[in-house]
Amino acid sequence: MIVVTGAAGFIASCLVTRLNASNFNDVVVVDNFSVAKKMANLEGKKIKEYVDRNDFFEWLEKNYEEVEFIFHLGARTDTTEMNRDVLDLLNLDYSKKVWNACCEYQIPLVYASSAATYGSGTLGYDDDENMIPLLQPLNPYGDSKNDFDMWALEQTAKPFFWAGLKFFNVYGPNEYHKGRMASVILHAYNAIKENGSFTLFKSHHPDYKDGEQMRDFVYVKDVVEVLFWLMHHRKDSGIYNLGSGQARTFLDLTFNTFTAMGKDINVDFRDTPEDIRDKYQYYTQANMDKLRSIGYDKPFHTLEEGIQDYVQNYLMSNSYY
Repeated sequence: MIVVTGAAGFIASCLVTRLNASNFNDVVVVDNFSVAKKMANLEGKKIKEYVDRNDFFEWLEKNYEEVEFIFHLGARTDTTEMNRDVLDLLNLDYSKKVWNACCEYQIPLVYASSAATYGSGTLGYDDDENMIPLLQPLNPYGDSKNDFDMWALEQTAKPFFWAGLKFFNVYGPNEYHKGRMASVILHAYNAIKENGSFTLFKSHHPDYKDGEQMRDFVYVKDVVEVLFWLMHHRKDSGIYNLGSGQARTFLDLTFNTFTAMGKDINVDFRDTPEDIRDKYQYYTQANMDKLRSIGYDKPFHTLEEGIQDYVQNYLMSNSYY
């Protein structure tokens, strides 16, 4: 059995599809299944068992001998969440329990970290584990992810294989439920469909013109390919970046969304909301050398390819992956 936590969410539900595509059908999904708008992400998938996240450790104690691998992708992912108690409970304490269970039962583990750990990027975007204690995230969400990375590295007891993945700006199908935290592509698609235009945040940084803020946008299909590959690789434990390796501007992203929809480009700008303005990353780009160095050699979608597939094969038909 393969366990996927956060399974009704965006990346994890896409991973379940990728597992099913290779005939891994004994997938155990773990989540808070009371959030109805997320459940469409799991429709039609081959799933062995649904386990509420609060019951997971009791379930694992009874079934660990049948579990081959755990993908721990469940987390509180709202970067505007300011309640550190919630983040500590779901992102730190729960993850520690997953880690300790994998140590006790000798189960390999891949877990989700985040590029939010890099903060403003003044120390760069290299996944050098010696740099992790020096990183200064810009929000409590980033702190919670970095705190767990540091805790994991400090442990003497480790799963026989483990990997933490610093996800950069992931976009793609199955993010319909994410609201404000969905990718800019989904927001752009909805706005363009409704009124033929899209409004981006102005730059409040002298080094960047409006719309030329840059992020490493990575297509979710590429993310799940890496996850799937690591499940088979099972060596070279550590913390890795997972982005496309290529920073692109928000204007690039928006123009490509208009093009994929066959619409004329019509973009304007508004002030960045004050609650996120001083915690805003103006540039991110994953250094992908470390993952490549252990043998991952598949190409990543370009932004043009990823947006075209996402818009034309999913958003236009309101489809799921």
